[in-house]
Amino acid sequence: MDNRRKPTEAIHAWLVMLKAWQSVVRYILPTMLEEGLGESDFRVLEVLLHKGPMPVNAIGPRVDLNPGSVSVAVDRLYKKGFVSRIESSRDRRVRTVSLTDRGRQMFVPLFRRHSALIKRAFQDVASEELQQLEVTLKKIGKRAESLAENNSHSQHA
Repeated sequence: MDNRRKPTEAIHAWLVMLKAWQSVVRYILPTMLEEGLGESDFRVLEVLLHKGPMPVNAIGPRVDLNPGSVSVAVDRLYKKGFVSRIESSRDRRVRTVSLTDRGRQMFVPLFRRHSALIKRAFQDVASEELQQLEVTLKKIGKRAESLAENNSHSQHA
């Protein structure tokens, strides 16, 4: 068989994963955008809901946003009254961001709807298949992260 016509198994799996991701995002995005929230706003609120108050600089790595994007999202959420920002008494550069009561009242039901949509999208997948998918995706993610780190180190050497 001609290899030029048939994508490798890894490429094919990547394309299937990408298409599935895009379909799920199209399905859940309208709920995420309710309340005038952007995707980055949603991610910030989600991490604060599940992890509690945290410094602005700790949010970015948890939600895959650069420091500037986190600051802009926190500013938007602050203006809407969904989060508070408290300066550290020891270091004025450090601001801890917390979900306000108003933010919690708005976001908890929104996140419940979001979770229900995700469960619905995955309903045809057996529990064992989900566990295997999680193991597989973690394996791929760790390998890609390792390769990215190695590539970064070799470019700066």
